[in-house]
Amino acid sequence: MLLGKGNPSRLFSSELLSSSTFTFTNSTQLNSKSSKHNTMIQTATILLLLISIASAADENRVYEPCADAKIQRGDGFSFGLAFSGFGSFYQDKTQLSPCDRRLALGSNSANQLAVFRPKVDQISLLTVNTTTGFNPASTGGYMVAFAGRKYAARSPPIFVSNSSFTVSSFTLVLEFKKGTLQNLYWKNSDGCSKCTGKTNFVCLNKKTCAFRTNICKNQGGTVDCSIGIQLAFSGTDKHETVLNSWYEVSNMQQYSLFGLYGNLKDGLTNQYKNLF
Repeated sequence: MLLGKGNPSRLFSSELLSSSTFTFTNSTQLNSKSSKHNTMIQTATILLLLISIASAADENRVYEPCADAKIQRGDGFSFGLAFSGFGSFYQDKTQLSPCDRRLALGSNSANQLAVFRPKVDQISLLTVNTTTGFNPASTGGYMVAFAGRKYAARSPPIFVSNSSFTVSSFTLVLEFKKGTLQNLYWKNSDGCSKCTGKTNFVCLNKKTCAFRTNICKNQGGTVDCSIGIQLAFSGTDKHETVLNSWYEVSNMQQYSLFGLYGNLKDGLTNQYKNLF
């Protein structure tokens, strides 16, 4: 299981083009068109570095979330999370990929991007840190997962935060066919049994636990409302080997990985405290 975390960066000015480390997020910020050449140099430098440190077991040399890749089990796979308003992901009532220039997501400086590169068919917990200045509500409150250009796979927009409520727990499934990404979709939550009766939570639409936004650290509160995403894979790789991690996640209780991550984080904190 992988535990990855990072801070989001601004969406690119006209076309998404980024890279990330092969395990954790890399928040690469691309500025306006005037700095396009510097951005290309920085991106090329990052790509060279990634190639040199990539695991020998990872044969996927596609690091950009807006490029097409054909994967096998054990490869790294890059995908992005775009944060914006619900309507920003649509043109003429048709949802487009954040990679599509027609959306012009980069024209709004509030839009944000996080890029991850998990290991294929390994259950992962990915986190986006919202305690150091990033506020999902300020971007428009929705996020879309995406990858690829020809197939332009993208998830439906899903609610994250507004001035009243913040959802921090998600499960995302990446579906492949013969190694090519076909779909990304959010697994329905398991209801509100985990938060019923707790004062800091509300049950949205009778199916999703959410924090009251005013208690989150990015609003001056005391609660870490960072986004956590349980990630799994389904379908087949380029050798037609079945990807099984989705079946494992489907049998797990909601928030199980979040509890494990919290226990690991608390354990590490306590260990460091004991050193001083």
